Amino acid sequence: MPLPQLNVHRHDHTTRTLITLAGEIDLATAPLVSAALAACMRDGIRIVDVDLTAVPFCDAGGLNAFLAAHRTATDAGTTLQLHCPPPTMARIIEITGSGFLLHDLHAVRAPSRRVPAAADGAP
Repeated sequence: MPLPQLNVHRHDHTTRTLITLAGEIDLATAPLVSAALAACMRDGIRIVDVDLTAVPFCDAGGLNAFLAAHRTATDAGTTLQLHCPPPTMARIIEITGSGFLLHDLHAVRAPSRRVPAAADGAP
């Protein structure tokens, strides 16, 4: 069985940083996320933006890592915001009432159930 892989890149700009994650976040890789976010707190970062564009999957272990980091960040006066979560993660965040983690609450919209009109304009 191959080892899970998650790439973590940190881009600092004074007291703000962008953490870019690429790969799956699960029970095996969530500690990497936790460590990266904890390092930001230790380094005095005041705003932490986490880009999830390249994360195809995040399980409950990953969500727990983000929730714990958010709690620690809030206690330290730091802002932690998740950006561009995959649709399944956005749905889990919505269901669990964890929308406060997201930079843009509108990113957690349910898929439209409206049936698109026919191309020729017929209903």
